[in-house]
Amino acid sequence: MKSQNSLILAYYLFLILIHHFTTTKASFGVGVGVGGGVVWIGGGNNNNNQNPKSYESPTSKMDSAYSVLQTWKSSITDDPLKILDSWVGSNVCSYKGIFCANPENGIASTTASASVVVAGIDLNHANLKGTFVKELSLLTDMTLLHLNSNRFSGTVPENFKDLVSLQELDLSNNQLSGSFPLVTLYMPSLIYLDIRFNFFSGSLPQELFNKNLDAIFLNNNQFEGEIPTNLGNSPASVINLANNKLSGNIPASFGFMGSKIKEILFLNNQLTGCIPEGVGLFTEMEVLDVSFNSLMGHLPDTLSCLQNIEVLNLAHNQLSGELSDIICSLRSLANLTVAYNFFSGFSQQCSKLNFRNVGFDFSLNCIPGRIMQRPEPECSMIPGGSLSCLRIPTPKPLVCGSMYVSASKNTDSTSQSHSP
Repeated sequence: MKSQNSLILAYYLFLILIHHFTTTKASFGVGVGVGGGVVWIGGGNNNNNQNPKSYESPTSKMDSAYSVLQTWKSSITDDPLKILDSWVGSNVCSYKGIFCANPENGIASTTASASVVVAGIDLNHANLKGTFVKELSLLTDMTLLHLNSNRFSGTVPENFKDLVSLQELDLSNNQLSGSFPLVTLYMPSLIYLDIRFNFFSGSLPQELFNKNLDAIFLNNNQFEGEIPTNLGNSPASVINLANNKLSGNIPASFGFMGSKIKEILFLNNQLTGCIPEGVGLFTEMEVLDVSFNSLMGHLPDTLSCLQNIEVLNLAHNQLSGELSDIICSLRSLANLTVAYNFFSGFSQQCSKLNFRNVGFDFSLNCIPGRIMQRPEPECSMIPGGSLSCLRIPTPKPLVCGSMYVSASKNTDSTSQSHSP
């Protein structure tokens, strides 16, 4: 069964590589995080012209790849699964975890020749121990580098910026350290960045949220400081900042993110202040998790625009006020968690959530007449009672930006279909 699964994985990766090599000057990207627990389909204008590749003959590329991989092999200090036992001889395309393809026609190959290049490396779950060598940057035709669930330590080499074709970088679940790997921001084709479950620390660079990334996974590191104010500029569909040491307010720009964002997780940080006004107004989010922080104040009315939201987790904060119909009437809601806050009541619609088979946890709040609430002395002083969340009065019913955008698109397509 294991060999069959390996063949399926190899075939699957070949399909990804074929897609890349048969698409010239693509204005979109399709990627799948294999072995990382996330499947994603992304967009992005991958401008490969920013760093034109110098000409190198296919024969010398294969020779170079052999030298690179042997150098890397020598830096691996532990290989309990004997993956690298196959890294023998000049036919690098036969090495486990190495994938080759013909860049002219996109046909995958298991034989090194003058017409193929190393197009990808997938060593997920190989449990290798070692470091990265700078020579890996010579594999400039590589479109994916998947190395999750190993024991690589040290930092990401600066010359990885020369990996101008790389679209997917998965370094998750390793032992990497140092500050945020800025080199990733100089990879012109990158659209999938996964460095979660490592030991990276320091602040997040503002440039991260200006880069054309579709998936950003930074969770379970030791990042600290405030989230850059330009968070809302990111075109990503998935952003995970959970389980770090980030502090300060959630940037106001988050309230005006485009409709592309589908999942964003802030849980288990040290965030304070209010949930920004405008959150949900221009988005079609499906998952929003701000739990285990120190957020205060009332919820913004614009949350009522989250008609595609399935998971809304506000638990373990210091939020207050009443849960209104606008929250509990969200049509796609599957799980609403507001436990361990200071909410003082909820509407009739909230009482009906269990009948809609919606998970609803409101324990340990300050709701009169309900079981499993805070002791009354704790509810006499509401945290953040004097905090101004700058709530802007909104019209009823609220006009949601994502609905307006959607309607505009439909109008445009209809007018085009009727145009001569």
